[in-house]
Amino acid sequence: MLAIGGESEEGFDPTLGWGRYGSPLFQSTLLRRDENLEIVNDLATGYTVSQDGLTWTVTLRKDAVFSDGKPVTAADVAYTFNQAARSGGLVDLTALKEAVAIDTHTVELRLQKPQSTFVNRLITLGIVPQHAHGPDYARKPIGSGPYRLVQWDEGQQLIVEANPLYYGQTPGIRRLVFLFLEEDAAFAAARAGQVHVVSVPQSLAKQTVKGMKLHAIPSVDNRGLMFPFPPKTGATTPKGYPIGNDVTSDLAIRKAVNFAIDRQALVDGVLEGYGSPAYGPVSGLPWEEPTAKIEDNNPDLARQILAEGGWSDEDGDGVVEKNGLRAEFTVLYPANDSIRQALALAVAEMLRPVGIRVNVEGKSWDDIIPLMHSNVVLFGWGSHDPTEMYNLYHSKAAQGGFFNAGYYANPFVDRMLDLAMEAPSEAEAIPFWRAAQWDGKQGFTAKGDAAWAWLVNLDHTYFVHECLDIGQPQVQPHGHGWPITANITRWKWTCN
Repeated sequence: MLAIGGESEEGFDPTLGWGRYGSPLFQSTLLRRDENLEIVNDLATGYTVSQDGLTWTVTLRKDAVFSDGKPVTAADVAYTFNQAARSGGLVDLTALKEAVAIDTHTVELRLQKPQSTFVNRLITLGIVPQHAHGPDYARKPIGSGPYRLVQWDEGQQLIVEANPLYYGQTPGIRRLVFLFLEEDAAFAAARAGQVHVVSVPQSLAKQTVKGMKLHAIPSVDNRGLMFPFPPKTGATTPKGYPIGNDVTSDLAIRKAVNFAIDRQALVDGVLEGYGSPAYGPVSGLPWEEPTAKIEDNNPDLARQILAEGGWSDEDGDGVVEKNGLRAEFTVLYPANDSIRQALALAVAEMLRPVGIRVNVEGKSWDDIIPLMHSNVVLFGWGSHDPTEMYNLYHSKAAQGGFFNAGYYANPFVDRMLDLAMEAPSEAEAIPFWRAAQWDGKQGFTAKGDAAWAWLVNLDHTYFVHECLDIGQPQVQPHGHGWPITANITRWKWTCN
């Protein structure tokens, strides 16, 4: 039994976004990332990319069948990609022109323009059967993955069993039961011996649970403060939500926040040591620009930045002002997230001595959404796919949604992100991804525009039964879904 959260309220249809963070469980993907995040084959036996970068030709293994016994063919792959592109779901297939089955085991994915990150769609998009994909599919998925769904009691539990028709390594654990419990109830269930794997917040990771071992798994699951970038001018989103903030639109404020924060203290105090400081959205990944890191925990420098930017405490109330405007803003966070609450409160205390007042408010996402383009929000992101950088920082991504919610815009950064996306391969894109962060003169990180104040990368913390061997987990992405199950076929029960 597992209590690791992650219930997909929309169901288990990859064309609508299920599995986009990896490990769709019921479905196979063409490629996957191994425990070292290297790209390896799954349903595919290989792929080639045309010289102009517009045609990806994928060959499929011939022994794969869906859990209903029907063979997996190139027509199913083409249908999946075309359907996902049409669905307007959470799968970014805007670059796809069409997917075409060339023969039974060869598919061409034809793009409108080259896209270096397109390989990640092959890694995360689970393949669905064309013959069985309909309105009920999300609740009753059929796939060629290692497990098949047996029973889903929404809001309570999900029962799955090993797929006897799976072409890959036979799972060592035949039956899994996912329990959907709140954090406290999940931890209580673990202490009562009722679950074998439980995800716990870092604040509980210092506890001990009889018969279980703590696994602290590094992740790129980050937390950061998103600043509204433009001043308040009366501009609104397509839905009429206000855009801009007169305080956070000032570069001195954003830089001062970045330099004043003690990120290691956040790791030690809020995360109980289970994490690491974050200075950008891609810490530890191949496309991180290491020179973008700053020496933080420097309140004196923060005060100097504010003073040079024209901010001073004229009335002696402890808050600096500029042209009659107080250095005060609100940080919003989802009220049900204890870690984000603790991070927000700690940051507010760190900024008080430099003359910046932070009001901390926990709200539901329904309440945050109309306010998130005009207030600072403590967001969580983190992906194995560098496309996320484009989504967070390109001016074209600012459409009134979660992507680039602060309406950040810099023509240089836009150009670097465009060049990264249009590069022929993931490797050739890396110099452009890095330049967008900091090229020695400009970029979106703290040394440049300081569009965000990134805080920490979490370690995902789990208590695991001492008889369960979960193998070598990969560095995990943001915690949607079940990232710990990426290597589920390698799990083994070691006790009699």
